[in-house]
Amino acid sequence: MPASLARLRRAQEVMRERGVDALFVGPSADLRYLLGYHALPLERLTLLVVPAEGDPALVVPELEAPRAVASGAADLIDVRTWTETEDPFRHVADVVRAAGVSNGAILAVQDRLWSAFTLQLQESIPAEGWVAGTTVMRELRIVKTADEIAALRRVGAAIDEVHRQVPGLLRPGRPESEVGRDIAELILREHDEVNFVIVASGPNGASPHHETGDRRLEEGDAVVVDIGGTGDGYCSDNTRNYVIGRAPEGYAELHEVLLTAQRAAVAAVRPGVAAEDVDRAARGIIEDAGYGAAFVHRTGHGIGVEEHEDPYIVAGNDEPLVEGMTFSVEPGIYLDGRYGARIEDIVAVTASGAERLNTVDRELTEVPVA
Repeated sequence: MPASLARLRRAQEVMRERGVDALFVGPSADLRYLLGYHALPLERLTLLVVPAEGDPALVVPELEAPRAVASGAADLIDVRTWTETEDPFRHVADVVRAAGVSNGAILAVQDRLWSAFTLQLQESIPAEGWVAGTTVMRELRIVKTADEIAALRRVGAAIDEVHRQVPGLLRPGRPESEVGRDIAELILREHDEVNFVIVASGPNGASPHHETGDRRLEEGDAVVVDIGGTGDGYCSDNTRNYVIGRAPEGYAELHEVLLTAQRAAVAAVRPGVAAEDVDRAARGIIEDAGYGAAFVHRTGHGIGVEEHEDPYIVAGNDEPLVEGMTFSVEPGIYLDGRYGARIEDIVAVTASGAERLNTVDRELTEVPVA
């Protein structure tokens, strides 16, 4: 059975277990996961309709039908097209009725479906209640199969290779944006697409999600480089830290604290451990070193067909880790007006602990100045 068809069947199983009668999925990672179709997020409705019983169907604008067919979707399920003058929600209602879904149904809407489409669905299809698509999709995606982990391992190795080439790009006088463009080109050599590039030099490193800009690199800068792409449908995400010439005062010591915290967090990963305990392992070390207020984000996020997905490694999440979960471990320390640092690896939960899917050197990399 093709992987997508198996995933659709598994979605229907979960729907029956949860009492959900139909699931509606628009252009999103969920659609790619279930059907392998990377649909464009247009103002024209594209919607996968999955009844708990019966056959799923994909409703697409007529002009998008060639792309849907080329994706292989038509080999798996019925693809129903609608023209510019038709009401696409009529096609959706037809699929639902054909599956025997009654007015007393519970219907699930994929989390990122546009509100305009969700409201129209609610007007067009009578139901007892509406729930979030995560009611179904979270269980399917949060634990990866061996094939999915292998795909994440491949893109992890690919982004590691990009990081190995970063030191050659960090020269005084170059704008962050120029370095970022070079990194993007390297990512495309190893991936199908670029997801993001953060090059944060000097004081810009104190902003975790700094938008790579026009600041020129200087000798003595600490530089945070956080990069990721998508290959074969799965995402990479990896952060390393560099200094141009000699590290600024206090930075090497800060980085050593961070490295110790990241190692402790990875060591805490194993089945049955609460997600928040991994966060606590890193945060405790950073707090003990006096940098607690400078660690301003969670320790990690799940990763798979999206860069950020469940599980989230953060205080308050007492969900036990399960073998096959994959997520980032990325503690950071950010000193406003001075510099910042973050060390990030993707890990997979194994029966005995954690497998790092990134292996590129985590030590502070000093870039010599000619």
